[in-house]
Amino acid sequence: MTNFLVVVADQLRADALGAFGNATARTPHLDRLAAGGAVFTNAYAQHPVCAPSRASFLSGWYPHTAGHRSFGTPLRADEPNFLRTFRENGYHVTWVGDRGDAFGPGATELAADEHGFSTKPVSGRWGDGRAPAEPPFAHDLWGRLFYRGRVTDPEDVDFDEAAVRTAERWLAEPPDKPWVLFAPLVAPHCPFQAVEPWFSLHDRGSVRPPVAGTGPEPAYLQGIRDYYGTANVTDEMWREVAATYHGMVSRLDHHVGRLVDAAGQDTVVVFFSDHGEYLGDFGVVEKWPSAMHSCITRDPLIISGPGVPAGTVDAMVELIDVFPTLLDLAGIPAGHAHFGRSLLPVLRDPAVGHREHAFSEGGFLVEEEPKFERAPYPYDLKCALQHDRPATVGKAVAVRDRRWTYVWRLYEPAEVYDRAADPDEAHNLAGQPQVAEVEARLSQVLLRWLVETADTLPEREDPRLPAVNLPAP
Repeated sequence: MTNFLVVVADQLRADALGAFGNATARTPHLDRLAAGGAVFTNAYAQHPVCAPSRASFLSGWYPHTAGHRSFGTPLRADEPNFLRTFRENGYHVTWVGDRGDAFGPGATELAADEHGFSTKPVSGRWGDGRAPAEPPFAHDLWGRLFYRGRVTDPEDVDFDEAAVRTAERWLAEPPDKPWVLFAPLVAPHCPFQAVEPWFSLHDRGSVRPPVAGTGPEPAYLQGIRDYYGTANVTDEMWREVAATYHGMVSRLDHHVGRLVDAAGQDTVVVFFSDHGEYLGDFGVVEKWPSAMHSCITRDPLIISGPGVPAGTVDAMVELIDVFPTLLDLAGIPAGHAHFGRSLLPVLRDPAVGHREHAFSEGGFLVEEEPKFERAPYPYDLKCALQHDRPATVGKAVAVRDRRWTYVWRLYEPAEVYDRAADPDEAHNLAGQPQVAEVEARLSQVLLRWLVETADTLPEREDPRLPAVNLPAP
């Protein structure tokens, strides 16, 4: 039976890797993995934020299907997930680290045989060994760009280093039964910081400048610029942030190389991210719950190993397709209704095609504002904007075919992008006569998708009119 190593990055743009067209990237391990495996150039995340995206690809449900569309709505213990499917079918499932933002209470215990660290991290995400309390520079512009710069302790063991050491130790003596090793890492999630040699690896002058847009834009972009003060960010500052981010990506690549080497050649290796990062594009940084741009939703999906035909797949793909593909390789039925589709048929015969459309969604109703997240620095301004202007985080859905992107927003005008001419989705053509047919066609595709995926029937049928154990009046 097949063993699986699943590595999930956090906040990684597809265009940050050499295998996805970045000529200045330093990602030799991922590029080599891609060269020997399958690369999906049109893979898209189903949500632009960590926890809902993870709940989606682990269940095969879209975020709206069962309401898993916020940090406070992870998968519950009574709901299905694909890791649990593997475990219930004889696989030993190990989850390195403690990225538990996909599962609610009790769900991890059902999905994994073991979970956590054998080597403990000794520093927090902000590099000081504590929770990310407000540092002295919190209110200067660098702090609002989530930038910390060079990590000065060369012996620092952060989350990812601890997770990789834990995985290496586990892989040195794996169980004597088929296994799934799930390794969700933090990099290159902000804060933007790196230890040498990664911090200085990328020439600041060679980093691509941020993308600027034209045409109507969603209101949250100006909101972030207003609240964060990014109009005062210079080109040099954006380049510094981007170069540090790419250094973090190179360090992530190094970590992936270690994991792949430890896993051995007889393992299917899967690599992708939960979502991307703005990195200065449109004058903003980080992500947003209703962000649909390709820098946020396009995903660097790579699958390589025994039984996986090598090649490049340009068909539309969704992250919910990843685990059904692995179950297909293992010969295991999912055991629950979901919307993912195995990628093996299109890998074996590109002529059969895969999906015609890929969907992403996010955001909230204005009436849900009291339930919006509240957080301290460094997310205080982001949360304040959402509470102050809840329409800026209104529900949004994007549908893409091989050429076009159509974004429908509940409280704002639509967006249309021609990715053949505008791969960065920077120039909104909505309302122009030449795209009227595209808007009409894709809006109908969107409507049909929402109806088809609105819910699933429960796997268990409960009896009607059950006996009621209450005393008679």
